[in-house]
Amino acid sequence: MESDLPPYHGSHFKHTTPPVPSWSFGDGVDSSEQGKKWLAGEESGWTGFDASKEAPGVFYKLLTSGIVPRPVAFVSSVSEAGIKNLAPFRWVRWSFLVTHNPPIISISCNVIAGKSKDTALNIKETKGFTVNIISESWIHNANACSIDAPPDVGEWPISGLTPADTVHVKAPRVKESAFSMECELFQAIDIVHPETGETTTTLILGRVKYIHVRNDVLTDKRDAVNPTQLRPILRLGDITYAVLGDGFRVPRPSWKDEGEGLQASGILSVHDGKL
Repeated sequence: MESDLPPYHGSHFKHTTPPVPSWSFGDGVDSSEQGKKWLAGEESGWTGFDASKEAPGVFYKLLTSGIVPRPVAFVSSVSEAGIKNLAPFRWVRWSFLVTHNPPIISISCNVIAGKSKDTALNIKETKGFTVNIISESWIHNANACSIDAPPDVGEWPISGLTPADTVHVKAPRVKESAFSMECELFQAIDIVHPETGETTTTLILGRVKYIHVRNDVLTDKRDAVNPTQLRPILRLGDITYAVLGDGFRVPRPSWKDEGEGLQASGILSVHDGKL
């Protein structure tokens, strides 16, 4: 029961040390007590799910609960008739950011019973949309837009959110969003089931033309976003959302700095100068 849950206390994002600060090249997961406890879970065994034998709904639940956390793309679009649509997309591509040069992001729109979502149709028609990052203080406003309203009904009035002007596209951005991207359609790819021949999803690739960032969520250098201030919402399985917890920085190793030592340690096998 929801009434039995403790009250919400908000996110308290902070940077901490990494989980295993003493880890070194070649160390197994069992080199730490935390790792040993994790590996102990293997004693419970494994369950396999074969896509050729399971119903699509089974894989939907597994994928949306296993590929976590996922960003939520809150998409504003406009139809040719001028109807302004606003919809949260929890099933974005694994990376969401496809490339930074040119800057391209992706969202996936399910096709149900041969019918595309309003957002996909609008983007194909008018070639533009905005993606707005949701922060925890207005999650209820955004979630209201997931209502299954008919195509001729716009979600803005029921959301309580404010449409704001954009520079390159017709679709307004959400003023309450501290990070919004104006996108033009780069490519729409219909995903066709290899056995049934039915289109099940439309993958939308959007080229980011302009980004609106609220000053109070920028870092001191004003060249990146501070997650402590942005307080973004993440999506888990079912109808569960999450906020950021602890964050830790793990430096990316450099072969220039580490290669000689790794070869000397005997961890690697080197043949003809190549791994």
